[in-house]
Amino acid sequence: MQQFYTVEQVADLLDLHVKTVRGYVRDGRLPATRVGRQYRIRREDLDAFTGTSSTPAPTSGPAPVSTSPHADASSIVQVDGVDRRTADRLANAVMATALGRHGRAGETTAGRSRLRVETVFDEERESLKFIVLGDLDTTAGLLKVIDALIGDAR
Repeated sequence: MQQFYTVEQVADLLDLHVKTVRGYVRDGRLPATRVGRQYRIRREDLDAFTGTSSTPAPTSGPAPVSTSPHADASSIVQVDGVDRRTADRLANAVMATALGRHGRAGETTAGRSRLRVETVFDEERESLKFIVLGDLDTTAGLLKVIDALIGDAR
């Protein structure tokens, strides 16, 4: 049985604004089905979008078999008090660092999961969010870079 989420539920799960999630749907980055005037997002599509499982596995049936343990991280970093120019500079620096550390977007290397970085700027709130998805080491390294860049921006 397929599980569906509303835009509001996805926004809560990802700690994003509802308008941001709607924008992802409209841009085609997050697949959704329109039901009347609302969107519904399949669990599988949300998992693919985030690169992780957003909900617990079903309790019935055997547990999936894994050949080796693997862990990924999903992180959201919110930077408040930034104008559009500073947000663009920070986003460009983080994206360049992410590509430099992990090769081309979507590439998988040496058994490591791909690194995915999204940025969302809310001009009204002067807030920039980084959404980082990837393996633990690469994500931790990128979070340190974000921290250093934010310190330089002050």
